Amino acid sequence: MVDRSGLQSMFAQDDEDIQVMKAGAMLRKVKSRSWKKQRHFRLQDDGQTIWYKSRWAGTGHSTFSVGDIEAVREGHQSEVLQSIAEEFPADLCFTLVFRGRRGNLDLVAESASDAQAWIRGIRKLVQNTESMDAKERLDQWIWDWFQKADKNKDGRMNFKEVRSLLKMMNVDMNEEYALRLFTRADKSESGCLEIEEFVQFYKMLTQREDVWNVFQNYSRDGQMLTLAELEEFLRQEQQKGEESQDHAHELIVRFEPSETGMDQCDGFQIYLVSSEGDIFDPQRLELHQDMSQPLSHYFICSSHNTYLMEDQLRGQSSQEAYIRALKRGCRCVEVDCWDGPNGEPVVYHGHTFTSKILFRDVITTLGEYAFKVSEFPVVLSLENHCSVEQQRVMAQLMDTILGDTLLRAPLNGLVPQVLPSPLDLKGKILLKAKKIGGLEESDTLNDEVTDEVTDEVSDEDEPKSPSAETLSAEDLGLGDKKSKLSRELSDLVVYCKSVHFYGFEYSCQHSKCYEMSSFSESKARKLAKEKGMEFVQHNSRHLSRVYPSGMRTDSSNYNPQELWNVGCQMVALNVQTAGLEMDLNDGLFHQNGCCGYVLKPDFMRNDSSFDPERPEEREGYKPLRLSIQVISGQQLPKLNQKEGSIVDPLVRVEIYGVSKDQAKQETSYIHNNGFNPLWNETLNFIIHVPELALVRFVVEDYDKASRNDFVGQFTVPFTCIQPGYRHIHLLSKDGTALPLSSLFVNIKISELTTETE
Repeated sequence: MVDRSGLQSMFAQDDEDIQVMKAGAMLRKVKSRSWKKQRHFRLQDDGQTIWYKSRWAGTGHSTFSVGDIEAVREGHQSEVLQSIAEEFPADLCFTLVFRGRRGNLDLVAESASDAQAWIRGIRKLVQNTESMDAKERLDQWIWDWFQKADKNKDGRMNFKEVRSLLKMMNVDMNEEYALRLFTRADKSESGCLEIEEFVQFYKMLTQREDVWNVFQNYSRDGQMLTLAELEEFLRQEQQKGEESQDHAHELIVRFEPSETGMDQCDGFQIYLVSSEGDIFDPQRLELHQDMSQPLSHYFICSSHNTYLMEDQLRGQSSQEAYIRALKRGCRCVEVDCWDGPNGEPVVYHGHTFTSKILFRDVITTLGEYAFKVSEFPVVLSLENHCSVEQQRVMAQLMDTILGDTLLRAPLNGLVPQVLPSPLDLKGKILLKAKKIGGLEESDTLNDEVTDEVTDEVSDEDEPKSPSAETLSAEDLGLGDKKSKLSRELSDLVVYCKSVHFYGFEYSCQHSKCYEMSSFSESKARKLAKEKGMEFVQHNSRHLSRVYPSGMRTDSSNYNPQELWNVGCQMVALNVQTAGLEMDLNDGLFHQNGCCGYVLKPDFMRNDSSFDPERPEEREGYKPLRLSIQVISGQQLPKLNQKEGSIVDPLVRVEIYGVSKDQAKQETSYIHNNGFNPLWNETLNFIIHVPELALVRFVVEDYDKASRNDFVGQFTVPFTCIQPGYRHIHLLSKDGTALPLSSLFVNIKISELTTETE
């Protein structure tokens, strides 16, 4: 039964802030100092949708969901609102921060009381939405559909409205069958469905025959799973082993009112769509890895040209880009510094038309947001193009703003033989840049020294060969300039000294553990292909950073998997660009508490014999068979809003890992059914290096005349997969959740023996 009182307003009717929002208010929508337009905003009766329009827009309007909002910032907490601070005081201003890559919404109220009502009200709504359990989310979803279908807003739904609803829900249903369901739900025989009758209609519509079949295989009476039967299901299908008995009891307590067993309609199905029934092992989501290993033993979530919101030539530079990267779990962010006016260094992509922001503002943002998501260290990768004078300003700003969070000297005053661990460096910001001399040397050098490395001005301006993908040094106007370093800036570099890479043999014999190199994607790929084993060995001792080709002016990305295969830690991506590459990155770093650090496999840390091109040669080689039965899909989003347009979904499973593991297989497509497509097709894979493999599930809308359209995806590390009957909760291209959209699969993992090959 749907709790209407909770859904229609989400809060008691006498909540003053919610009532102010429902009554509506004129708010200024601000895009820049010159673009400030008044709009009428109000909260709709469903308590979940915010509607707004211009007084001149006629019937045109816009809406967004409370569920799309991640946070509300109060006052001048955006660059846009800071730019109009003299015109509008802070107590009138607030910013709505949306999930994913959607831009923020900056607003100015007409009074401080209005601003406070909207700030408090939206925060209450967001908190309430985030605290919903699975049943409450389903109730909310049902209520939303009822509201959409009830065109004349009389609180009832006739059959014409039902037919329109089915199209909106991505269902192509025979009209005679739809009328039969409608009539069965219409208990009052009024020719219309009220909300409780609509709930019955929805339940009939969403009956899960696929789940029913699984339930029937283990329930003797077909109505209830006893504790013993549920235990047997967990042992046989979900691979829970010895913990099955305790786990069965826990599940019944959590998902079923009865203490004796689990009902099919509610308990069993709710369990399967919960985090317990998710493909991603919930224990792997928590911080569970050993964080006391040297930094070089971890993959580190890394961002390239972090300041950019868009492309590399004309895109906007913004503090917001750093906030987004850090909130995604990035632990390595990049700053490109150039001389600015009035002695203030600026950050932008040099020799382009990207906008400029102050270095001071970037460091302030870093200081505020560095450890909101993860307590483990942040590496600030500095591309230094500044004069010695402005380098001193940079050093002073970092020292003053970052305070004790900035690491200034080796831990315990000792020169390390191996890098310290993330645990040792919790809450610290490490500067990655060039350094005068090493940690072993005394500090008696002059204030201004010419760095001995004269063939590069910064990490990403390496000497180029004729076949290089990036622009030449001449094209960039760099020539043979030497880079001069200020002593103040150099002294802030401790464990991440940038050095030129002269080869693996030279590195092995001469490089210190705190010295690290950066590689263009093409150079790193070449080394990975030709000298994979040596690259793995190098990366067990030293940090490596890889960055995108300079030709990627559209901020596109390269496949990071190839570089993870050889143990590169900082595989820097343009995190502002959605797509396959960021799906892989998000999938890898979703584990271990989303802390931005993932421990590399043991054979990449301690074994010198691993070569990703010849995985069968490593000690302990045990390939696995991965069998995925793609059973069904649920409530896939509608891509084309035209009436009558319904998706023809197919599922493709993609494996990313070492070369031998790269594979793709897909199901057939289901014609005109995005609501509950049924495939029952099995896809089989051989995984040679499970510890490095990522499994990506992609749903597409089949189109025989053109390229298939993307519907949703989910990427999971192979080692985090829960075998058995599992749901995969799909994400949008932007990486945000698609409410109630999922795949139902049965996963089996087994050792590959001679008999099974």
